[in-house]
Amino acid sequence: MTTPHPRIAIIGAGPAGLTAARILQRAGLTPTVYERDASAHARDQGGTLDMQKDTGQAALAAAGLLEDFLKIARPEGQEMRAADKHATVLMRRVPDEGDMHSPEIDRGDLRELLLGSLAPGTIRYDSVLDHATPAGGGRHRLHFRDGHTAEADLLIGADGAWSRVRPLVSPATPFYEGVMFVEIQISDADSHTGISELVGPGSMFATSDDKGLFAQRNARNNIRVYIIFRDDLGWTARRGIDAANPAAVRTALLDMFHDWAPGLRSMLTSCDDSFISRPMYALPIPHAWGTVPGVTLLGDAAHLMSPISGLGANTAMLDGADLARAVIDSPDLATAVAGYEATMLPRAAANAHDAHAGLHSVISNDAPDFSDIP
Repeated sequence: MTTPHPRIAIIGAGPAGLTAARILQRAGLTPTVYERDASAHARDQGGTLDMQKDTGQAALAAAGLLEDFLKIARPEGQEMRAADKHATVLMRRVPDEGDMHSPEIDRGDLRELLLGSLAPGTIRYDSVLDHATPAGGGRHRLHFRDGHTAEADLLIGADGAWSRVRPLVSPATPFYEGVMFVEIQISDADSHTGISELVGPGSMFATSDDKGLFAQRNARNNIRVYIIFRDDLGWTARRGIDAANPAAVRTALLDMFHDWAPGLRSMLTSCDDSFISRPMYALPIPHAWGTVPGVTLLGDAAHLMSPISGLGANTAMLDGADLARAVIDSPDLATAVAGYEATMLPRAAANAHDAHAGLHSVISNDAPDFSDIP
């Protein structure tokens, strides 16, 4: 870099932003990460992720964290089972001994690994970006909800689906894919023997009739289940369900899956009293833009896609690694951003296309297709 100490602002402390920050710091740069959460543990970070060798693991290797990751990853989590609505197992993939192609790790554990690798003070919590404005020469002024401002030579939007940075490079906004996920958790999973045996050490999915159940083993004896179906965004109101009443939501979901096997339906009766609707949004495919000096996007801010394929977080972390290396290796920030986007945008388009196709292939009336499962 011809500018030895550029002011680099990363909006969002998710896997993509933290990966970029870690690699930049290792090279002697001093990025600042602005995070809207009040603290590192302000909210649950979600389920488990498979860190794939050529993407997520490659990013962790670039960050100098691969060895630490492998110590806490769960290779047994690579086991996958597929069933029909009668709980008949149609496919079972068991990883070979020593297979580390895509071991699992809880999102919270991955975040702790990344957070722990950063210098104290890197992250400014409780910093909600309202908007950013060009300040000339590729610089941008950041305006936060609490009234304070900051200036950056490079502004990196790693702030997810509803990015406040995205409007600086693209007018695109997320659209609803017509598929709803409802997230539930089964605590003390081993006390529910039938469910534990059905899910196994990894993940299990059952699909039929435009619906599905996707269960994944998490750390600390927890199973997280995603109830998947096609419906409107306001599905509870349309069905006359009080969304704040767990018993009413549970009853409605059980009715939706009334002809499924008792073992599968037991996930809905054994879960905690928390039903979180997670509508599936995506960005247009391809989502591309002409390079704008001093600003770019990572992860969901650039290529929002469904989690069915497992591509989202892995692609996001590779984004973070690629951008950081481009900044470190390029003579100036403009060259870095252009080089990064030339690599990221076509890759993101291909992965987003696969994720979109995978979501609508799985949630359909057709028999499940296992040809793309390694």
